[in-house]
Amino acid sequence: MIFALRFPNVRVKPNALFIKDGPFYSCAGGASAIDLSLSLIEEDFGRQIALNVARELVVHLKRTGEQEQYSEALQFQVQSSDRFGDISTWILCNLDKDLSVEILAQKACMSPRNFSRLFKAGFGKAPAEFIAAARIAEARLRLKVPRNSIESIANSVGFRSADAFSRAFEREVGCRPSTYRALVRASAKKDLTKHQSRVLEPLLAHA
Repeated sequence: MIFALRFPNVRVKPNALFIKDGPFYSCAGGASAIDLSLSLIEEDFGRQIALNVARELVVHLKRTGEQEQYSEALQFQVQSSDRFGDISTWILCNLDKDLSVEILAQKACMSPRNFSRLFKAGFGKAPAEFIAAARIAEARLRLKVPRNSIESIANSVGFRSADAFSRAFEREVGCRPSTYRALVRASAKKDLTKHQSRVLEPLLAHA
């Protein structure tokens, strides 16, 4: 790292988004500056204000233009208590990991039974239902990238096999991943054709 070489007496944490060391603050740059800014807002004005600002900035987790402006993860954080505040973020960043109730409860410092009860009471969804929906939502985004194979997508969002992924995807979406990908491609081609027609119409009119 250039910074570490130029300032050898400064301890650098290369994997941290941002650092707060007494009166000194630093961030990795780019989008991490937003994370640092939201953290400072939370320190000065409280968690709810920081979350409201995040909503206005349309941030939280990297998203494509097709996604809704307010992601499910951000909605979850806005509604949640401090104890649950970062659980949804952790889930969405670790979809390929073991997301059992026991693991999640441990992260929230709660018993599995109490965690499940409070999770469902607060959000109307059992942890397993939330995770299943999150996995399929992420898979739909990854299916729009042609180079991603269905097998690799299945593994990346936590399914042990492509077949298990396909069955779960069909239950949630109503069609198999391969069919969904074909529909997305057909829709993209149709939109491109419409755009080309709009561009060509004025040119042909004056030909």
